[in-house]
Amino acid sequence: MSPTDATDAAGAGARMVCVSIHDVAPATWADCQRLVQAIRAVADIPLTWLVVPHYHFRPERSAAMEAGLDAALARGDELALHGYSHLDTEADKGGLRARFLRNVYTRREGEFAALSLEEARRRLGLGLGWFAERGWTPAGFVPPAWLLGEGAWQALREAPFAYTTTFSHFHCLRDGPTIKSPSMVYAARNRSGRWLSPKVADATAAMLADSPLVRFSLHPPDARYPELMRHTQRVLEKLLARRSAVTKAECARRLAGAESVTSGGPSSLHLPSNPDPSPDPVRNAASRPWC
Repeated sequence: MSPTDATDAAGAGARMVCVSIHDVAPATWADCQRLVQAIRAVADIPLTWLVVPHYHFRPERSAAMEAGLDAALARGDELALHGYSHLDTEADKGGLRARFLRNVYTRREGEFAALSLEEARRRLGLGLGWFAERGWTPAGFVPPAWLLGEGAWQALREAPFAYTTTFSHFHCLRDGPTIKSPSMVYAARNRSGRWLSPKVADATAAMLADSPLVRFSLHPPDARYPELMRHTQRVLEKLLARRSAVTKAECARRLAGAESVTSGGPSSLHLPSNPDPSPDPVRNAASRPWC
């Protein structure tokens, strides 16, 4: 499939698919490149790279990664801010259930799950500054493990981002709606997850057949399992036959445009005014099978 065919598979107004590469950092760069190679073997589509400035507080810097991301931007991809360290430094706080979910279930990755407004604001500022030093301006912020506490939500309302995503929803933060779009994602860390998660991804794609947006989220460990990469390629081929591949920033722009067209009457894209139907990080973690 040519790039034009992949991007405009169903013509103007096509339903969208967003493919994102999570946890982009020097430590994960080789696996991220393998993910992209598998995707490009199907079609040369625009991707959203979720970049972590100081992944697990490691001090390393990679000229190769930064050059690769510059090249990705030049070809039409997007870079989004994905936390600051991708580590939950508050994971030992809260009740027993919250501590279990954040320490064991999400492996202390939900960095923005329980930050105060001040700390969330500080980390967003650090991340934006890190991007600016490299000449990058992110349109979106995606929290690690898709977890956002109330302090983080408040900080995002003040920040210059066009969108954020939780596991189950895509949120336009400025002029646009929130839509339900559970992400397809693999559980690569154990054998049962690698067996079950492709089946769940297929079911999710079928459930969202008539949705304006399908999200496909890939993580560096996925690249180490050929069966997951083969499944990725099969799913992408099916999705691209009916959907337009876009970055998340472009998705937010299109959703905002659709919202402005329907602003004179009820919009099928609207959800309640609460930014997420379940903003509590514990409920969010319990409602989804993987981070």
